[in-house]
Amino acid sequence: MAGYIGGKVAVSAPQQIETKHTITATASQTSIPNVGYTVGAVHVYQNGIRLVDGTDYTATNGSTVTLETGATEGDQIVIVSHGSFETSDTVSKASGGTFSSNVTVSGSVTATGVGSFGSGTTVNSAAVKVAGKETIWVPAAAMKPTTSNGCSILTTVETTSGRPDMVVLDFDDGADEHAQFSVAFPKSWNLGTVTFKAYWTTTATDTDGCTWGLQGVAMNDNETIDVVYGTAVVVDDAAQGAAEELYVTAESGAITIAGTPADEDLCFFRVFRDVSDSNDTMAEDARLLGIKLFFTTDAANDA
Repeated sequence: MAGYIGGKVAVSAPQQIETKHTITATASQTSIPNVGYTVGAVHVYQNGIRLVDGTDYTATNGSTVTLETGATEGDQIVIVSHGSFETSDTVSKASGGTFSSNVTVSGSVTATGVGSFGSGTTVNSAAVKVAGKETIWVPAAAMKPTTSNGCSILTTVETTSGRPDMVVLDFDDGADEHAQFSVAFPKSWNLGTVTFKAYWTTTATDTDGCTWGLQGVAMNDNETIDVVYGTAVVVDDAAQGAAEELYVTAESGAITIAGTPADEDLCFFRVFRDVSDSNDTMAEDARLLGIKLFFTTDAANDA
């Protein structure tokens, strides 16, 4: 038997994993199965003596080691396998990088600087709110008819006793009528365009059309309120053949708010029924329940 009295096996390369199997031999045992090793990177020891690969044993299939000479009962056979691992698929501590799959952290994470997260980010399985598109609901009760060419005053219409009442502003079919409201947007608003959807109803039992418009203007501290509204944007809709149904328009196109919006501005809006639009053919009053105003934020809060 060739070899030497061995101590601890030296790791042959800094990027290897060492796996050790210890077997107590039976009389004349030559085959040692199911040990698992990397061919060409295995050391075998018999009673502390390192055996010579190809002379004292063969290890060619990654699973079984075969001794050339049968062992004596009670011999200690130690098989040490060195498996390599890759370090190229890493993210640098100094330079950073990108993880292409999920990352799970069981402890705490402390970050400095500005983080960038996608819309699907969660904490404790709850979605994290991120800057982006937001909405404000403005009910008819928060609006007033304009002094000139105004719609009806706020009206409460009972449907059936014990059921929802409709709190509405009525807009005639004979001429454009208007109502106004104001919004002080949060500082997180990106000062850009807005859009809207009109929520409305009617006493009509036909399918005639109705067109809603909205325009806005902004002013800051120490600026006059006596300014012209920006360009109106309209959105078409139609009744659906039954009275007292809720109708919701499609989302309008982008509305540019006049007056160069800035943080802390107060924005006035004027909503109207555009009876001169070719789509507006309904002969009955259009009853506005409110509008949903869409705007975009670019900050997490108003700090």
